[in-house]
Amino acid sequence: MTQAPATSRGTRRQQDREIVALAVPAFGALVAEPLFVMADSAIVGHLGTAQLAGLGVASALLTTAVSVFVFLAYATTAAVARRVGAGDLPAAIRQGMDGIWLAILLGALVIAVILPTAPAIVDLFGASHTAAPYATTYLRISALGIPAMLVVLASTGVLRGLQDTKTPLYVAVAGFVANAVLNAGLVYGAGLGIAGSAWGTVIAQCGMAAVYLVVVVHGARRHGASLRPDSSGIRASAQAGAPLLVRTLSLRAILMIATAVAARLGDADIAAHQIVLSLWNLLAFALDAIAIAGQAIIGRYLGADDAVGARQACRRMVEWGVAVGVVLGVLVVLARPVFLPLFTSDSTVKDVALPALVIVALSQPICGVVFVLDGVLMGAGDGPYLAKAMLVTLAVFAPAALLVPVLGGGLTALWAAMTLMMTVRMLTLWLRARSGRWLVTGATR
Repeated sequence: MTQAPATSRGTRRQQDREIVALAVPAFGALVAEPLFVMADSAIVGHLGTAQLAGLGVASALLTTAVSVFVFLAYATTAAVARRVGAGDLPAAIRQGMDGIWLAILLGALVIAVILPTAPAIVDLFGASHTAAPYATTYLRISALGIPAMLVVLASTGVLRGLQDTKTPLYVAVAGFVANAVLNAGLVYGAGLGIAGSAWGTVIAQCGMAAVYLVVVVHGARRHGASLRPDSSGIRASAQAGAPLLVRTLSLRAILMIATAVAARLGDADIAAHQIVLSLWNLLAFALDAIAIAGQAIIGRYLGADDAVGARQACRRMVEWGVAVGVVLGVLVVLARPVFLPLFTSDSTVKDVALPALVIVALSQPICGVVFVLDGVLMGAGDGPYLAKAMLVTLAVFAPAALLVPVLGGGLTALWAAMTLMMTVRMLTLWLRARSGRWLVTGATR
């Protein structure tokens, strides 16, 4: 646990060092997360097609379920960072513990829902009769690890708020290694098949949660913060997270609509869409790392009653977002001939994907601004505005995307609609940032 640094306007060089120090480890931790699913897929894939298909359905369900609760990290980061800025580390850690207790309660609730309904959920998502038993097995076992996954989210938020993104990186890398070793040993060494893969992931996630809890508990004892659940604190954490939940659900709806529209365009289009979307998600990790730095830095400035410093940091991070977006866009254009053959040898799919990738490349500077301002406003605890802005974005995107099959244009038009979506987000976030209404100072918002 680090002591709260003195807040000052500082120089651009100091701001750059701080952004890099927080963003680079955050990027590493973000990249490590999807590697869990990749490792599981690589190991289970050798068991058979039905097993891999079952894993695909179950992992998609689990990823969706956990991503819905990502507000546990975002809201906790902002709340803890404010307390750090105010110089009250015991209160910061106490705030973090409230988020962790909320994660445990939500995890228990999710288990209670998934265990009895797993077969029905798998069937609802269209798993074949051969893949469904494997999907059900994996889903039921992996659900036992959801409380640990949510504790990891909340604990990551605690450490980010304490201006520490290195520990989450170390834990994520260790968790990935442990997951791969356990999966291989339980699937093949113990002969447990797909159940072994699920148990390996559960054990790895529980191990990660345990490490985080040791770190947080150690900090709590050192600073005299209570570890007991506090109903008012847990309720406050839930209230702070509720608008971010609306924001996340709206974003998930946008992505689901885009996939549904791509599926209606034809097999080549949906295949190309998945390739383009996978790259878009990878690029998002780099931009999201800056946003995470923004959450921690802005929360700390506002907690220290330094609105001027917060505004200056916001401006500098937007510059970083635009610059990184330009670099990523250029890399996408240059890497297209190498990137596409990694995913498909079908010339039709390549032809469909190429113009969509150009649109993705051109939109990266816009994405850079969006991710940074999203992180800034999260760090300021401006969740209600973020929820409203995302609902407006969904209202604009949905009709534009649904008109693509009617008006034509194929996947290129769909990704133009995706760029429209990001542009609307940029405008709504820029207007809020420019207004200064998010600059609410103090240890609490």
